[in-house]
Amino acid sequence: VLYKENVGTGTPTPVTPEMERVKRNQEICSSVLYKENIGKATPTPVTPEMERVKRNQEIISSVLYKENMGKVTPTPITPEMERVKRNQEIISSVLYKENVGQATPTPVTPEMERVKRNQEQISSVAYREGLGKATPSPVTPEMERVKRNQEQISSVLYKEHMAKGTPTPLTPEMERAKRNQENISSVLYSDSFRKQVQGKAAYVLDTPELRRVRETQKHISTVKYHEDFEKSKGSFTPVVTDPITERVKKNMQDFSDISYRGIQRRVVEMERKRVDQDQENLTG
Repeated sequence: VLYKENVGTGTPTPVTPEMERVKRNQEICSSVLYKENIGKATPTPVTPEMERVKRNQEIISSVLYKENMGKVTPTPITPEMERVKRNQEIISSVLYKENVGQATPTPVTPEMERVKRNQEQISSVAYREGLGKATPSPVTPEMERVKRNQEQISSVLYKEHMAKGTPTPLTPEMERAKRNQENISSVLYSDSFRKQVQGKAAYVLDTPELRRVRETQKHISTVKYHEDFEKSKGSFTPVVTDPITERVKKNMQDFSDISYRGIQRRVVEMERKRVDQDQENLTG
């Protein structure tokens, strides 16, 4: 009802025989397409009219598709184009690697080892799940015989490539030469150690883990320092009291009293009054 209210008043057109024919053709085409998806059905003959309509539909669809496409000129793939394509792939690989920043190497922690082992086990399980069921075959005596023959053939071929050796007894001279070689190796190793390692600092990568440990140590040192300061705050260090210290302490106390009470100012005023009085006595 609402749809019909929005539709205006239209002009009815008569249903012509051509319209009836097109309608029937459309119904037949729809029925044929529908029946193609159904199983066994009663086939209907494809009439020349249906062939004509089908060809018209294909031509219309092809024309509309080609109208949206511009005209292109096909070009063969030349060796130069192949070379350019390979260069582009190489450039893309180089640009990708240039965009990757410098990474900070991290040490292989036990947690990383554990995750790696878990991944290997998961991969092994997933691989075995992908394998089909096999039929186990028993190890027959014939298989055992073939296996032994193969081992013997391998051993024979290996020994054929080896020359015949003459065994020599282990004499005291050979023992002495062996010990000398061990001593020389030890001396050379010690010299190499002193030249290359001794007295030189070992370079350690500044990893995020090391930076975190260093910051933690700083915080612990600061907390320890404040803790010791709070414990020692309010206490004093006893010192030996000798006569010189007592005299200096008394002088400092006198200076403090004079400055605080204004005794020095009164002394100066009294001294000035005395001088004035002496002068008056002399002039009188």
